[in-house]
Amino acid sequence: MKEQFHRISLNLWEVPKTGQMRVPGRIYANEKILSSIYKDNAIQQVKNVACLPGIQKYSLAMPDIHWGYGFPIGGVAAMDAETGIISPGGVGYDINCGVRFIRTNLQFDDIRDKLPSLVNSIFHDVPTGVGSHSAITRLSFSELKQVLKIGAKWSIQKGYGKEEDLDSIEEFGYLKEADPDKVSHRAMQRGSDQAGTLGSGNHFIEIGVIKDVYENTIAEKFCLKKDQVAVIIHTGSRGLGHQVCDDYVHKMLIESEKLNFSLPDKQLASAYINSRLGRDYFGAMACAANFAWANRQIIMHKVEKSILKELRLSASELGFELIYDVCHNIAKFEEYEIDGKIKRVCIHRKGATRAFGPGRKELASKFRETGQPVIIPGDMGTESYLCVGTEKAMKETFGSSCHGAGRMMSRHQALKSTNINQVLDELNKKHIIVRAAKNKTLVEEMSDAYKNVSDVVNTMHDAGIIKKVVRTVPVGVIKG
Repeated sequence: MKEQFHRISLNLWEVPKTGQMRVPGRIYANEKILSSIYKDNAIQQVKNVACLPGIQKYSLAMPDIHWGYGFPIGGVAAMDAETGIISPGGVGYDINCGVRFIRTNLQFDDIRDKLPSLVNSIFHDVPTGVGSHSAITRLSFSELKQVLKIGAKWSIQKGYGKEEDLDSIEEFGYLKEADPDKVSHRAMQRGSDQAGTLGSGNHFIEIGVIKDVYENTIAEKFCLKKDQVAVIIHTGSRGLGHQVCDDYVHKMLIESEKLNFSLPDKQLASAYINSRLGRDYFGAMACAANFAWANRQIIMHKVEKSILKELRLSASELGFELIYDVCHNIAKFEEYEIDGKIKRVCIHRKGATRAFGPGRKELASKFRETGQPVIIPGDMGTESYLCVGTEKAMKETFGSSCHGAGRMMSRHQALKSTNINQVLDELNKKHIIVRAAKNKTLVEEMSDAYKNVSDVVNTMHDAGIIKKVVRTVPVGVIKG
């Protein structure tokens, strides 16, 4: 299969346009990562996405690429906003699965002795695992519709955080196109009892320590320094988002005969952006995205309260401050220069992170000099990175970067390859305290199931798409 590629630059490879492809594919990977990409069908998925109407320039894949539903995870595609399509498979089932990075005033020595009780306290205060129930009261449908309309702002209005948090959230914490009337009754039922819940799988809350600082000026601007304690929260839209995706995949498959093109894969079920169904999906997807932002906002508040309680600190002493919150699975309308003209596109990022460079008007003023913070977490046993986007990202990747390490092994394979005792032993050797709703999750999420996150991040850093700012290592992890 290697003959499919030709090298564009050090870490960039092109899949030539063949057959029904409307544009070439482009994959960011170093030599080591490239060899792992051949192990599943993700390259074919890159080619399939390139066949979709309205796609601009390239079907892109980040170095954490692996097989997904329709689109590869790690895939990015920009569709002409007038003539292109929108596809639930290009967003994913966990709509606005995303991550936020929070600084504190604490040094590791401040929490070292209390770390076990701190992890237990957070695990107790934030509902985790499959089917976990809300950290707040069950929401009526009318209340839930308000969440779906205004996202993180709803959580802040209810006392879960501060108004200034909104400046540090992608899209300021909500998509204005949200239309709760396009969300099914079943999706509403599933979401009404899940606000403020972590969920399962690769979702986590991590207490980490900054080990390396790469960009001193930017780190100082973000008030980050070596040995400082940071918190990372990774979760999404829970059952509500999953149901929205499922509902519209089925609707689009039923109406696929009305399309004037053939789907290369049924999992790429699509609708034209400007069609009734396309607009309905976008309105429902925006609701799920807003629910995810509200969810992470509530969890962040719960984590802060747990730390304050356990360490007996005041809020000013703790200094719990959101650096940024980014989406990993989303479709949004953005503008880019394409072929010398400014064009509006619907950009699908699935397992990819927005990485806007300096100066973009969509960013809060405090990030227009540095570029947008880009958070790239590892798995529960490895490091994570806070980076910033660059001007080169705006030209090459539609302002996008990788979102994590990327799986190399399915959950089923992970369960067959090891056991809970081996996983816990490995974490103990790294002095990482972990709590999880189920031991099965810890085995499924073991480090060896993922690519090396540093290889993935360095691929994008070396390509000039992002700049590394700090590296953190985990000391305490809560899994679903």
